[in-house]
Amino acid sequence: MSKLVLKFESSILKEVAVGQQEVSIGRSPDNGIVIDNPAISSYHARVFHEDGRLMLQDFGSLNGTFVNGQRVKMVTLKPGDSVGIGKHTIVVTDSVEVRAHSLDNVAAKPAVPKINETVMLDTKDRREFLRQVAAVGESAQPAPGRMKLPTLVVLNGSTDRKEYTLTDKLTVVGKSAMATVKLKGWFKPKAAAQINRREDDSYYIGPADKVPSVNGTPITHPTKLASGDVIEVAGVELEFVVRD
Repeated sequence: MSKLVLKFESSILKEVAVGQQEVSIGRSPDNGIVIDNPAISSYHARVFHEDGRLMLQDFGSLNGTFVNGQRVKMVTLKPGDSVGIGKHTIVVTDSVEVRAHSLDNVAAKPAVPKINETVMLDTKDRREFLRQVAAVGESAQPAPGRMKLPTLVVLNGSTDRKEYTLTDKLTVVGKSAMATVKLKGWFKPKAAAQINRREDDSYYIGPADKVPSVNGTPITHPTKLASGDVIEVAGVELEFVVRD
């Protein structure tokens, strides 16, 4: 029987078996897997069996569901897959399903390494990697020699650090233990705002418990950030900088 193991960093929080009944995932307490975090939708996703396969479906959540680092809407799961929801991870184990379905002969095409994975390739392996990408028709470009690093620089306010390099798909600004930018102070919100990295590596900031301002303008919906933008939220002023 398939089993879902909920983890936060290296800690195992819960294990849930997937039988005939689906397992829903979200912030609401009536879910099979409850993740109490403002970045998680009330009903975020579900895992279920269909035609002998273990499936995952995202319910159109704001922050998305990721399988092995790739954002998904509906996907077949296999043992060892890692499902990312916010800063939590759900690992699929002990599954007996076989990932044997095909979509218009896609199964006959070679598997493609993921561009986002950091892999040291020699010249021969690199040629083979690019050949496989072209064979599947995936639109991708090799990463440039120098990687741009988006960073939040603290201009004013009390935080645990002066700078934060954004490496996760979700960055939470708040007092929560799961926040990346940790605010100091008794009355600071657990999640004041959140910054999401999208598939094209653009960054969008959106409100959580507070409405942030970007360059002095309050924002109530996800807004794309540009290098040099100044964010103000919950008494903290941050500059978004993209460095080479």
